[in-house]
Amino acid sequence: MPRLARIVLARLAGSLPVLLIVLVGVFLLLDRAGGDAVDAYLLSMGGGDAQMAAALRTEYGLDGPAWKRLAFTLGQYARGDLGWSLALNRPIGALIAERLPNTLWLMGSATALSFLLGSGLGVLAGRRPGSLPDRLLSGGSLMLYSIPSFWLGLVLAIVFAVQLRWLPVSGIETIASGKTGLARAADIARHLVLPVAALGMIYLALFLRIMRAGMAEAWNEDYTLAARARGLSDWRITLSHAARNALLPLVTMLGLQSAAMLGGSVVIESVFAIPGFGRLAQEAVAGRDAPLLLAVILTSALMVVIANLLVDLAYGWLDPRVGAGGRRSRG
Repeated sequence: MPRLARIVLARLAGSLPVLLIVLVGVFLLLDRAGGDAVDAYLLSMGGGDAQMAAALRTEYGLDGPAWKRLAFTLGQYARGDLGWSLALNRPIGALIAERLPNTLWLMGSATALSFLLGSGLGVLAGRRPGSLPDRLLSGGSLMLYSIPSFWLGLVLAIVFAVQLRWLPVSGIETIASGKTGLARAADIARHLVLPVAALGMIYLALFLRIMRAGMAEAWNEDYTLAARARGLSDWRITLSHAARNALLPLVTMLGLQSAAMLGGSVVIESVFAIPGFGRLAQEAVAGRDAPLLLAVILTSALMVVIANLLVDLAYGWLDPRVGAGGRRSRG
């Protein structure tokens, strides 16, 4: 079996128990939390009597013991049914399918911006440790990393959307614009400029500092000295030898930061009023909609698992020693 296929199968087999633990653990935590969707519904109506609350709990399936509701939920998920949102009165699967693409666009664009630009600037800073570009980039990244993403988002919105009016201040696209095809894609891209910049700049600084540290260390390695002894140019040594080895810890950090990036996107979605996963979770909490919140958290965990799987594949491509242990043991 190919090496990358073995890595995929091993990671998928290991992720199933993790997702089951997340599902059961979150269900039990939400069950122990006070209040439910009936309380939120009665509060929105201005109150109600005990008989009405009991009837609603029976109708929503909230009156049984926890183990029985957990078994019912596990059966639903096994059939691919995420259940019904009590607060929004819609199928949870349809809600997630509607909101998830907006969050994926935001996260994917911010990750691409921070990883590509951060690693490129890290190569430039680490190519000559202690030089003027290194000092400027290191100082700038430290300042940028110390800024909270929500504060940066507010400043960008005030400057570029309110004062200069170059970009939209909120939303994922122009409402009722009637645009289709490339025109709609350009409209969505224009709305994502400020949220992606606010979310990606923080991680750009982190990736720059990690890449810079890896490059500075790679210059003292034996393979770099050997390449210099063979008369290779500095740029060839930088791109073909030092940068590739310095990229490994950066790829590892990319997987570890995927959960933090998802949490940051929740904040940025609130700042720029983007109807994504973060706002869906916020609506689930406000409506005490435990089934919807459970599905949002489980889908988020699945996204983190997939992100780490992609990182493992990239790591296996960059370092051929990864995943080769099983083949050597059989030989």
